[in-house]
Amino acid sequence: MKVLLVFAHPEPRSLNGRLRDVAVAELEAQGHEVRVSDLYADNWKSAVDLADFPVLPPGERLIPVQASKKAFQTGTLTDDVEAEIEKLLWADALILQFPLWWFAMPAILKGWVDRVFAYGFAYGVGEHSEQRWGDRYGEGTLSGKRAMLIVTAGGWEEHYTPRGINGPIEDLLFPIQHGILYYPGYDVLPPFVAYRADGLKETGFEPLAERLRERMRDFPFTTPIPFRRQNAGDYLIPSMQLKTGLELAGETGFALHRRASAA
Repeated sequence: MKVLLVFAHPEPRSLNGRLRDVAVAELEAQGHEVRVSDLYADNWKSAVDLADFPVLPPGERLIPVQASKKAFQTGTLTDDVEAEIEKLLWADALILQFPLWWFAMPAILKGWVDRVFAYGFAYGVGEHSEQRWGDRYGEGTLSGKRAMLIVTAGGWEEHYTPRGINGPIEDLLFPIQHGILYYPGYDVLPPFVAYRADGLKETGFEPLAERLRERMRDFPFTTPIPFRRQNAGDYLIPSMQLKTGLELAGETGFALHRRASAA
């Protein structure tokens, strides 16, 4: 399996840096080919602006969606974006690794998504009609590939539960797992989350590292999160409302968009 790991932490000696090295070493030990995009080390440009669309006529208003579409169609995306798209097409699997900062991914990683997930590549794909609303949510350019998150969080695991003050970790990561990864077609695996990251003592690192090694060994076989596919009959098109009667008793919110099992 060919794996792309996109790493978003400014300090290579951090817990994230050490976990990245553990993940890469274990994947390679299992015979997988791994490439790493280290966004801070590469000084990744995160903001979408006029510099991303050098062929835009002078003085023309920048409408990012339309500019992204034209640049993708004409092969005029910037070299750094093209290089990341080529890596995504090369890889059988994608891992996004980051610390949870203010309940979200770091801005540099969000900027990677904003720029690399171009119109015509990761969105705006497929037929849009009364019968089908594009190839997305389980379909699309990246369908058939796997993806997962490696995340560190400063809070306790108990803080990220249904009754925890921070809310369920599944809900906090839903916009990333469902909205960024599942949207263009990835089969999204359950995340690896390291809690109490800021207070982890050295004696606690090896058990955490071994837990990550186990996830990497199981990476090709792990059952994906059973998100509902958009065009599989669960949603009304074009309103994109979940059909009534499909939810479990008392189910609301993000949980509605997961099937009871992966079957």
